[in-house]
Amino acid sequence: MEKELLLSVHDLKKSFGEREILKGISFDVRRGDVVCIIGPSGSGKSTLIRCVNYLEHPTAGTIDYRGTDVNEAFKKLTMYRTKVGMVFQSFNLFNNMTVLENCMVGQVKVLGKSKEEARTTALKYLKHVGMDTYVNAKPHQLSGGQKQRVAIARALALEPEVLLMDEPTSALDPEMVGEVLRVIRDLAKEGLTMVIVTHEMAFARDVSNRVIFIDQGVIAEEGEPQELFTHPKNKRTQDFLSRFANA
Repeated sequence: MEKELLLSVHDLKKSFGEREILKGISFDVRRGDVVCIIGPSGSGKSTLIRCVNYLEHPTAGTIDYRGTDVNEAFKKLTMYRTKVGMVFQSFNLFNNMTVLENCMVGQVKVLGKSKEEARTTALKYLKHVGMDTYVNAKPHQLSGGQKQRVAIARALALEPEVLLMDEPTSALDPEMVGEVLRVIRDLAKEGLTMVIVTHEMAFARDVSNRVIFIDQGVIAEEGEPQELFTHPKNKRTQDFLSRFANA
């Protein structure tokens, strides 16, 4: 039986002035999918994930969530973003709030939860990412890896159906990358639906059930990770992955 369709991106285009960044991208995300988006710098990966979350408004094309056009269904995009959450490469934590408050604020303000309920949920997900002992810390007291784990817990606390991640390890020192990837691997094993822009090729190969290779604003190739990494068909994919294989 085919898994439930959660997100459908159809012919998505995005231009900044005269510069066309995305040139007609289409893909589906079904429940339990872990889709990794890879490609060279400047290929449009981050613009794509920002468009899916409507942090950038697409120039053309549609994004459907559960079969309904997001533009039509969600006059308040805040509610859509509780269903399709986002983890940023630069953490985007509130510096004036504690770790716990960071994970409570969205639940209270957007979902209308009581502070007690929000606290319980926040603690649950902070424990899940190994950050429950840091509830009273402020972001400036944390390492990059710890900040990103709090950012993941904050996104999970809204209990989204789909979690988008925009290069979640790119702002981290090399020794901190592993701790964040471990958390994401665990979420994948638990069946959380995720779309992850990443330059961590081994991670994309091992964790995803589908890989999308974007080059110059189009999907040059997509498929199951083992097939795409072992037998890429497109010349651009071959060139890109040969650099990874030789690294």
